[in-house]
Amino acid sequence: MTQSKYAAQIAFFAKKVVFTAVEAKEAGIPSRMLSHFCKKGIIERICRGVYTGTQADMDIEFQWEDLARLALSVPKGVICLISALCYYDLTDQIMREFWIAVPHASKSPQRPKTRIVRMRNIELGQTEIQIGEYSLKIFDRERTVVDAFRYLSQEIAIKALQAYLRPSKRNKPDLNKLMNYSKQLRVNIHPYIITLTT
Repeated sequence: MTQSKYAAQIAFFAKKVVFTAVEAKEAGIPSRMLSHFCKKGIIERICRGVYTGTQADMDIEFQWEDLARLALSVPKGVICLISALCYYDLTDQIMREFWIAVPHASKSPQRPKTRIVRMRNIELGQTEIQIGEYSLKIFDRERTVVDAFRYLSQEIAIKALQAYLRPSKRNKPDLNKLMNYSKQLRVNIHPYIITLTT
């Protein structure tokens, strides 16, 4: 009887990529029932208070599915650093965990296999990408390269800059934007650019 009582509501959430316990409660499903539906395999718990439906069809490339799900679960989050470098093909690093930036003043949410980085000036270089039907916030290529020098190893950062400076049909380096970002974020990457372009 208990299962049928919430059948319509849970059928809706079973198809959602990300939802919260609060949203489920507002739809009439008490929080105690969420663990019941997890055991039944109808939904899965991403982390405390955040769930995904097992029937959710993201219709996107498999390699980006988990990243998209995690990014959607952090409303103020922006894909950054290794995750952004991988997306832009600016690194040979393997994305072993998902990198998400959040505003410096906000609390760092806990997510599995996720590195949350609190950043100031989070609006700078923020853009959106479309993965399947989902719009995800990500830093643009220039901000991602500058941030690599701020937060990652010098080796990773230099390789990212090398890859960025390599022109392609899809992407051309924008040195003015790159230098503007580095100035605003107080990172002197000019010597590296000179070395790699002369």
